[in-house]
Amino acid sequence: MNTLSHKNFHARVGFNPKDGLFVGRIAGIGDIVGFHGESVGELTAAFREAVDDYIETCRKIGKEPERAYSGKLMLRVSPDLHAQAARAAELSGKSLNQWGEDVLRAAVGS
Repeated sequence: MNTLSHKNFHARVGFNPKDGLFVGRIAGIGDIVGFHGESVGELTAAFREAVDDYIETCRKIGKEPERAYSGKLMLRVSPDLHAQAARAAELSGKSLNQWGEDVLRAAVGS
């Protein structure tokens, strides 16, 4: 996965062969903020400008720039996977909730 980071904002980026542009969208916010460039340098500059503009716009209108998350996460998985996860949690001496949090934390690298 190709990503960019600036001021604790992140974006996933890709290439649109039809238009010959690198394109991206800021992740983790409720608004849709996209950017593009013909080169990696242009894309990076456009991303930084988009983040800075987003922060400034939010400040002007008195809005929090990042979407708040509740900490509640509901996943739908197969019954077999649910059973395997519950068993792994129990064998590790953890609740399924704590085990799942540990697994997610390891997966995102924090």
